[in-house]
Amino acid sequence: MSFLELAEKRHSVRKFKDQVVEKDKILSILEAARISPSAVNYQPRHFIVITDEEVKAKIVEAYPRKWFQEAPVIIAACGDHSVSWKRKDGKDHCDIDVAIAVDHMTLAAADLGLGTCWICAFDSTVAHKALNLPENYEVVALLAIGYSAEEEIKEKKRKNIEEIVSWDKF
Repeated sequence: MSFLELAEKRHSVRKFKDQVVEKDKILSILEAARISPSAVNYQPRHFIVITDEEVKAKIVEAYPRKWFQEAPVIIAACGDHSVSWKRKDGKDHCDIDVAIAVDHMTLAAADLGLGTCWICAFDSTVAHKALNLPENYEVVALLAIGYSAEEEIKEKKRKNIEEIVSWDKF
């Protein structure tokens, strides 16, 4: 399948089958994150794979949704602000670097026949404590992964290209 077909295939899944995700597939997804680019190649990211039910219960407190708790795998995508590249004006690229890696993971998962949902609306303090992170780390996103149990995929509504692109000036 072409890249555009893969990108179109990927969508947010909020209903997962009660099926274990094979470790080799998880490792392939993590490899996609590992090889993703980062500003100045500083690679300020760390991924915590959560499959243990006790640990999962703690992280679910940060985003208490039944469907989230039922995801077979949750990956906490973390950023280390102490090593991330900062632009001259002070802009920290940590979140951007982590987001690029998460995007690579969602596409790798789709390529492997898995569904994902990228979560940002969680309680970061609860997530930080649940994972016992050092102070300089932050959970940037949570990624639910599993085999989709959704029977129907909603049509993606996207703006027309003319609405999002300018040539040479705004």
